[in-house]
Amino acid sequence: MIQSMTSESDEDVSLEAEPRLEPRTDAVELTEAEILARVLHRDGLMLVIDKPAGLPVHRGPKGGANLETSFEFLRYGLPRAPVLAHRLDRDTSGCLVLGRHRKATASLGLLFKHSRIRKTYWAVVEGGPVEDSGVIDMPLGRLNADRGWWMKPDPEGLKAVSNFTVLGRGGGMSWLALEPVTGRTHQLRVHSASSGFPIVGDNIYGNGPRFGEPTLHLHAREIVIPISRNKDPIRVVAPAPPHLHERLKECGWNGE
Repeated sequence: MIQSMTSESDEDVSLEAEPRLEPRTDAVELTEAEILARVLHRDGLMLVIDKPAGLPVHRGPKGGANLETSFEFLRYGLPRAPVLAHRLDRDTSGCLVLGRHRKATASLGLLFKHSRIRKTYWAVVEGGPVEDSGVIDMPLGRLNADRGWWMKPDPEGLKAVSNFTVLGRGGGMSWLALEPVTGRTHQLRVHSASSGFPIVGDNIYGNGPRFGEPTLHLHAREIVIPISRNKDPIRVVAPAPPHLHERLKECGWNGE
């Protein structure tokens, strides 16, 4: 169910059909200098890094480049490398949180589990909602047994809620701030596509290209983490990646 919103797009977006995949270009692991340059925040408990689009966080079943391998360069004197506190899709860029030791990682896991961590994503979408803000309340379920991590709207599925705010419009597109209230797999991508405004470059749920570099226009822009009871929450912002710049500017982004 979509509350307080409609879509400008006339396209009928169906997720019942088998989504199409883009042939991948080879991902390349980050060097020590490259991963260190992507550290946005560091304290005794956690790191927040700026994940590049196109690089999976984990090694796949057939191997291949991944982000996790480079965590060895992020010890900063500790005996173990940091570990993931959550995940981002391969083609999503932006704020990624790592726990620096077991206790910190467990605490971060609980904060994510109970939706205590506030996440804001930037997305450029085709068309866009008529309203300047609203809520998408649309339960999600698995698409099928073969594609266990692909999702579809499902009235009997898991509750999934996303807030949206339009930050700009132009060129037949909209620049949105998306805040997932729940944390379902591919939630923002399915909510956007099923609402009639798929994210630009989404090759599973939208109209992404079959060839070329990753172009999913979804970026984990900001994260706010109440990691300490006695201190203000940590707020971290990741700069917009280069592949978003052109379309963000069409929608009115000033480059900041």
